Amino acid sequence: MIVKPTVTELLTKAQNRFELVIMTAKRARQIAQGAEVHTNVDEQSPVTLAANEIAEGKVYIVC
Repeated sequence: MIVKPTVTELLTKAQNRFELVIMTAKRARQIAQGAEVHTNVDEQSPVTLAANEIAEGKVYIVC
């Protein structure tokens, strides 16, 4: 099974793997708690939805 988006693709949206994991986890938690989803991917998993939003540039880290 091929997972899309790949970690390599997602790393272009973050400075490092740690930042990517934190970003994905926070967004997945928001989605699981009922936040609006900003991607058209037909998927149930909050983590997959979060990863797709990150890959599409629809969410990003604010410091």
